[in-house]
Amino acid sequence: MKRKSGILLPVFSLPSDYGIGSFSKEAYQWIDFLADAGQHFWQTLPLGPTGYGDSPYQSFSTFAGNPYFIDLEEFIEEGWLSEEAVKSVDVGTIGSKIDYHKIYQTRFALLRQAFNQSPYALGEYSAAFQNFCEENRAWLDDYCLYSALKDRFEGISFMEWPEPIRLRNKEALDYLAPVLEKDINFYAFIQYYFSKQWLKLKAYANSKSIVIIGDLPIYVAPDSADTWANPELFLLDKKGQPLEVAGCPPDAFSEDGQLWGNPLYDWPYHQRSHFGWWKARLEKAFELYDVLRIDHFRGFDAYWSVPYGEKTAKNGQWNPGPAMRFIEFLKDIVPDQKIIAEDLGFLTPSVRNLLGKSGFPGMKVLQFAFDSREESDYLPHNYSRNCVVYTGTHDNDTTAGWCRHLKRSDWDFCCEYLHIRPGEKHPTEIIVSAAMGSVADTCIIPLQDYLELGTEARINTPSTVGDNWTWRMSKEMIGEDLAKKIYRMTSMYGRL
Repeated sequence: MKRKSGILLPVFSLPSDYGIGSFSKEAYQWIDFLADAGQHFWQTLPLGPTGYGDSPYQSFSTFAGNPYFIDLEEFIEEGWLSEEAVKSVDVGTIGSKIDYHKIYQTRFALLRQAFNQSPYALGEYSAAFQNFCEENRAWLDDYCLYSALKDRFEGISFMEWPEPIRLRNKEALDYLAPVLEKDINFYAFIQYYFSKQWLKLKAYANSKSIVIIGDLPIYVAPDSADTWANPELFLLDKKGQPLEVAGCPPDAFSEDGQLWGNPLYDWPYHQRSHFGWWKARLEKAFELYDVLRIDHFRGFDAYWSVPYGEKTAKNGQWNPGPAMRFIEFLKDIVPDQKIIAEDLGFLTPSVRNLLGKSGFPGMKVLQFAFDSREESDYLPHNYSRNCVVYTGTHDNDTTAGWCRHLKRSDWDFCCEYLHIRPGEKHPTEIIVSAAMGSVADTCIIPLQDYLELGTEARINTPSTVGDNWTWRMSKEMIGEDLAKKIYRMTSMYGRL
């Protein structure tokens, strides 16, 4: 495999006039910047619709797209929205952090206005829309009904819906479906335009030789169309409540562990059904992306199971995952090795063995390398070619922020290892160069590290709620000078 590099930037972090990044003209300008900078990859975060906490890893559907990313300009051009209506909406200060509260309050009103002014509200569907609905019927019908019901019940979790609807009583759903027909069609309209616009942007990226790396969370959200419509896939009781939920055990970073709360899979059922749901999920993912990073890969070997109702993750236990049976299925579905395994954290010999047998590249994060107390797999001299190196991920501080907050002994080790001189003004650039110069076939750098931004530009702090997933770049942050600088480094380290 030829050495390549790319940049990590969530769609929501793109500049736009809508208060959040979208598939607008600025997204196309971003693709042009990547090409000018000699990059081969654009890595995004999950693109699904977000709920409580605004996390892309807790989506209302693993198949659906985020309505916030739809470019409203297309509806203006169609005559379904006026420029005045769009510009009059308060979405927060342009160029600052995302104000999700304001976006939530205003974006769906604009989307509904566009839908109501379109022929779709009258049942006049284009052939392309009808084809989209037919091709995606396996998940789209359930998602649209779930979303319409969620509106009807004022946004509460489906686990609090009246029991006949929560448990998908056929008579109850048959009664409500025609009542909610217009709302159901509205959500189908949204998903059609999300898909249409994203696939157009992806095609533009591919035409510039830019490959899209997507991100697939291992679990689905507890409050999601996936859980509501497919209870047989998960460890749930007869009332639809989880029996056990996902998390991570206590470690040096968290004495209580991490309680994620996602429902756990009934792996024996998935095996009996020949991983049919996973097949559909992966097929949809590879429609949206060229390469797929699978989050929490170690969960296929063993997963941390916490009894439902626990307040922390302390009282969980390790349970065996599907292991090689699932890996063999993956390799049959994705024969071209277009998967990156997120294998971060404490790895047992069985996890290492599973990754080795899969042949998938794992991840190396430089910010994890500099523990002065012990040798680390994340130090560049320990890399193999078949890996993807990052300075940091969306869950890390920016590298500039990390440098400032690292404890003294670890920072001294970092400086010694990377030959960072005392008082060095640009340690981030040296650390980026170490990643780019490593033997790893693929190198992905968060845009914030090329910009040498501090903690104020951090994307997410794990196990916290509030002020995450909000950072946005401004239009002025990228330009010809930065593209030339990145291009020179990419060329120097043989990654063009």
